[in-house]
Amino acid sequence: MSTVLPPPTKRQKTAASARAAEQQEVEPSVPEGSVRVQFVDRTTGQATGPAISVKLADASVKNLEYILNDLQGHDDVAERIPYRFFHQRANGNKDADEAGDADGLLDVKGDIYSSIIAGRSRQTTEDEVVLQYSPQAVFRVQAVSRCAAAISGHGEPILATQFSPASSSRMVTGSGDSTARIWDCDTGTPVHTLKGHRSWVLAVSWSPDDSMIATGSMDNTVRLWDPDTGKALGDQLKGHTKWINSLSWEPYHLQQPGRPRVASSSKDATVRIWDAVSRRADMVLSGHKDSVSCVKWGGTGFIYTASLDKTVKVWNASTGTLIHTLTGHSHRVNHLALSTDFVLRTAYHDHTHTVPTTDAEKVAKAKDRFTKAATIDGKIVERLVSASDDLTMLLWEPASSTKPLHSPLRGHQKQVNHVTFSPDGLLIASAGFDNHVKLWNARDARFITTLRGHVGAVYQTAFSADSRLLVSASKDTTLKAWDVGMGKLKTDLPGHKDEVFAVDWSPDGLRVGSGGKDKQVRVWSN
Repeated sequence: MSTVLPPPTKRQKTAASARAAEQQEVEPSVPEGSVRVQFVDRTTGQATGPAISVKLADASVKNLEYILNDLQGHDDVAERIPYRFFHQRANGNKDADEAGDADGLLDVKGDIYSSIIAGRSRQTTEDEVVLQYSPQAVFRVQAVSRCAAAISGHGEPILATQFSPASSSRMVTGSGDSTARIWDCDTGTPVHTLKGHRSWVLAVSWSPDDSMIATGSMDNTVRLWDPDTGKALGDQLKGHTKWINSLSWEPYHLQQPGRPRVASSSKDATVRIWDAVSRRADMVLSGHKDSVSCVKWGGTGFIYTASLDKTVKVWNASTGTLIHTLTGHSHRVNHLALSTDFVLRTAYHDHTHTVPTTDAEKVAKAKDRFTKAATIDGKIVERLVSASDDLTMLLWEPASSTKPLHSPLRGHQKQVNHVTFSPDGLLIASAGFDNHVKLWNARDARFITTLRGHVGAVYQTAFSADSRLLVSASKDTTLKAWDVGMGKLKTDLPGHKDEVFAVDWSPDGLRVGSGGKDKQVRVWSN
């Protein structure tokens, strides 16, 4: 009697279909010949060097980087800068229109032939290929892979966390136990307990110059603290009639000397601008009809607010007057992110850890970093993305239009809870209650990929300083680090015993900090 083989398992079927797909894929052969390439600085719009003839077989992104660095005189290996290349599709390209690419700007990956000539741009080898370039981060952040410290101290769930803009050595957390705490991440020990609030601490924010911490609480007040001593700076800032949802500091390059300000948004439908020295309210921004869920202070003199009344409002930070009301969402707006968030948060602090000596030099460096990050084609552009319970996001450029730049970013199946820009301003990551993280092109709002792996709602995400990695915090008790370029999971970070509410990646890229329902702060490193 012959033996009957059991039917193949699901895993065997998947492996067989993957092998079949690999066998069917045929690598496109690159024909002989050359193409003329003209490099153009995406920031200034100026051509870099003359047009150069490059063999198609050698026109890979890596070789193009070498050529561009040679044109710029970067002979030393240590001076060489990695670049991303973009190609402007020809006007009237039907394929671009069908793809929904309003800008017609193509991200060149791999090589020129497969990305441009053999792709949808209908470019031929006889045409001159104009490549716009922008520098990537000149340093590479290593993916966090282990829990370096698990620190107890808080008596209730941890609701918010943020690293110091100066280094990854210090981190502040806010908790349901009515306190905020400052932690030494080098030794994994608590440094200061910030006592004074009478209810949950819902928001924490470190000032861009690293000199103060602001905390917002469910007791309707904002408090300011000295991070070196852990002492309160004066009395509580009273004025709100309901709890504080969000905090945002005035960008360092816009501050009046010796007069930093901080904005707080509240459930009472107002935003208050506080003078951090006199500890008095400068202005009250009234106009929303429901709770103001998020506030962002932009680098061009605007304050952006999102509300449960389905609108986003743009305010003049100097006068407090309403400039625009941005409508487009059909449900409450949960969160906002700016394309310049990273440089505004870190001011004059960068990966070199070189701090200017005088106040004037600090302001100049902070302004220069902001200008470089915000300049596209010779213009300063600050973009805003809003996330909503209507399952969509909208991309705005409030300085030039009151309408969204593109159609809504659709794809999430449940509410979009959190959204963030990559530090280089090229990507947007969105976190939803549908257990997914999605990546989008920040220039044309096109969908890139879905990062699948969480089995519970994703509460927050944070990019690494080089924009190559992303970490997400979830209801499923895990953090996950993702490779953004590959769109795949880099490392799974289990360890928390309950939901993870808050996560942050330090600006220097060395550590990730997280906290949640298990009341433990965890610090992750590589």
